[in-house]
Order: sequence, then structure tokens, then C-alpha cells
Amino acid sequence: MKNNIMDRMIIALIIATLSSAGISIAADGQREPQEDQKEQKSDQHEKQQEQKQRQKQQQEGVQRKSEPDQKQQQQRVQEQEQKQKQDQQQRERVQQKSEQDQNLQQQRAQQQQQRQEQEQKQKQNQQQERVQQQQRQDHNQQQKQQQRLSQQQQQKLITQQQQRVAQYRQHLEQEDRLARQNAAQLQQQKRLAQYRFQEQYQERVRQQQIHLRDDRFDYDRDPYFYTAPTYRYNRGGKYYETNEYGAKTLRQAVNYGYDEGFRAGQADREDHWRSNYKDSYAYRDANYGYSGYYIDRSDYNYYFREGFRRGYEDGYNSRYQYGRFSGGNYSILDTILSQILNFQALR
Repeated sequence: MKNNIMDRMIIALIIATLSSAGISIAADGQREPQEDQKEQKSDQHEKQQEQKQRQKQQQEGVQRKSEPDQKQQQQRVQEQEQKQKQDQQQRERVQQKSEQDQNLQQQRAQQQQQRQEQEQKQKQNQQQERVQQQQRQDHNQQQKQQQRLSQQQQQKLITQQQQRVAQYRQHLEQEDRLARQNAAQLQQQKRLAQYRFQEQYQERVRQQQIHLRDDRFDYDRDPYFYTAPTYRYNRGGKYYETNEYGAKTLRQAVNYGYDEGFRAGQADREDHWRSNYKDSYAYRDANYGYSGYYIDRSDYNYYFREGFRRGYEDGYNSRYQYGRFSGGNYSILDTILSQILNFQALR
């Protein structure tokens, strides 16, 4: 009996123990899922945080990467805009140059047309002037024929001419001695350029003497001796008259004087000699180009020296104020020539 009771107590204890253990196990079993859930939630939270962190990093990375891209994009846009602007400027320059070329071509065409018109007009004026000049010459020739000098007047002119030629030949012989003296003086002064010029001048005068000596002048057929005076000129306050042949000789005197004066001035400048046109033998002689015909030697000398003085100044100063160089010779300007001679037409 007692054994049964003991057995029952033991069994009851065991059952109690087991029940207690079962409850504990059940409690542990209940706690484990909760902890797992918490852990899961914690893991999920961490994963979410990590994911957010990665997203944030990715966004930052994308943003950092995007900023240079944006800058490059902006730079490319700016470069493209700059290139478009340059292209536009280039097109404008091309267009402007094209317009300038067109304007230049138009100007050239207008200038060419104006030149052609001027040339045509000049040719017409020259043609008219030639016609008028021919008419004047014909008219003058008719007047000359109508105003032919009488036989007595012709003979008087011939006599005067013969006397002038004889006097001039005597003068040339005297001048040759004076020329040699002057040449010796130039050598002493070591004015070699002026000495060479005088030697050349004397050679031209000698050739002139030879021509004058061998000349067989036909007084009866020379129109000078039967042509009436057509001009008058003033020298030293006195008026003189001459015809076209005498006027031509006076023009030659001025031009010969200018040519010789220019060469003399160049020679003195080359010798570094002071300027003094009166010191030149050619100026004192003043006979080159004079043949003894048509006008008095004093008239020829005067106008030769007028040209010589101006030619000397131009030659010494290396300029062309009074004349020009053409065909190997120096000649005085027409305006200066007219001022010097100041011919006045008688009819």
C-alpha cells in the first residue's frame, strides 16, 4: 500500500517536474521566435540602412559624376556657341569682302570709263587744236605772203646780216684765247669737273665754227629776209621787232643757255665749289648755238644768259624748278620761256 502511495507520489513528482519543464520549454519556445523576429527586424533595418547608405553613396557618386559631365556639357555647348559665332563672323567677313570686291570692281569700272571718256575728250581737243593750229598757220602764211618786204628792205637786212657774220667770226677767234686762259685757271684751282665741262663746251663751239666757216648761205632764198616782223620784245627798256625766224632763234638761245647752265652747275657742285654762275666761262661767252644770223649777237647773249642762270641754279641744287630733262638734253619749261621772252604779236 505504502509502495503504491510512494509510487504515485513519485509519479506525481515526475509529472509535476515534467510539466514544469514543459512550461519552461514552451516559454523558451515562445521566446525564440520573438527574438528571431527582433533579430530579423534588426537585420532588415540594418539592411535598409545599408541600402539607404548605398543609395546615398550611389546618388552622391552619380551626382559627383554628373557635375563634371554637366561642366563638360556646358563647355561643349559654349564651344559650339563660340564656333557658331566664329562661323557667323567668318561668313560676315566673307560677305563684307565680297561687297568690298564688288565696290572696288565698280569703282575700277567707273574709273576706267572716266579715263576712256577723258582720253576721248582729250583726243577730240587735240584734234580740234591741231585743226585750229593749222588754220592759224595757213592764215599766218597768207599774211606773210601779203606782207612780204620790199626789195629795198630785203637788201638792207642782207647787208646787216653779212656784217653780223663777219663780226661774229672775228669774235670767235678772240674767244678761243680767253677760253685757254680760263681752262688753265681751272686746273690751278683743281676744279676738274668744271674744267671737263669747259672743254666739252669749247668742243661744241669749235664744231659750230667749222659749220659756220663751210656754210654757203643763200640770202635770196631765205624767207627771213622777205618776211615782215610778227613779234616785238623788250630788252633793257627798248623794244625790238623780229619775225618768226628771229623769234625761233631767241627761243633756242634760252634753251641752249639752260642746258649749258645745268651742266655747269652740276660741275661746280661736284667740285664742291661755291655757287657762282657768273664765274663760268660758258656764261661769259654765251655764244653756243649762235650762227650769226637773224638777230644781233648781243640779243642772243642776253637771252642765253637768262636761260643759263636758271639752268645753273637747277643743276647746282639738283632740282628741276625751271626746266626738265628729255631726250638727253635739259630744256627750260614753256611757261618760264614765255615769261623770259614775253613776245607780243604785232598782228
